Amino acid sequence: MEKRELICIGCPMGCMVTVSLDDGKVCEVTGNTCKRGDVYARKEVTNPTRIVTSSVRVNGGTYPVVPVKTREDIPKGKIRDCMKALKEVVVDAPVKIGDVVLKNVADTGIDVIATKDNEMHDVGRR
Repeated sequence: MEKRELICIGCPMGCMVTVSLDDGKVCEVTGNTCKRGDVYARKEVTNPTRIVTSSVRVNGGTYPVVPVKTREDIPKGKIRDCMKALKEVVVDAPVKIGDVVLKNVADTGIDVIATKDNEMHDVGRR
């Protein structure tokens, strides 16, 4: 039987959680003080996922980049592919919060969205 120790990030408590596995299947989760700890630990040892945050370039915007994130968590193993794809993305201003800047990133079925507005640059403004 294999045991893995994790610090839970499911809530602010940060519990030290121990997951017991038998042949790759979770048998027991201990150390969590809430239900979220159990859910987090099971998912983390069997199918770890993450929300990815980054930025992409913007043409004609008030700022040269806009912050973005994956709409949902993606498999941890796809993060490198996600970042590689985002490196190539350039969007035109204006960009609004929630705008999709990249669909189906790294074949995950998850879109990347803007997390801040970036208006068109006003050339006449000083």
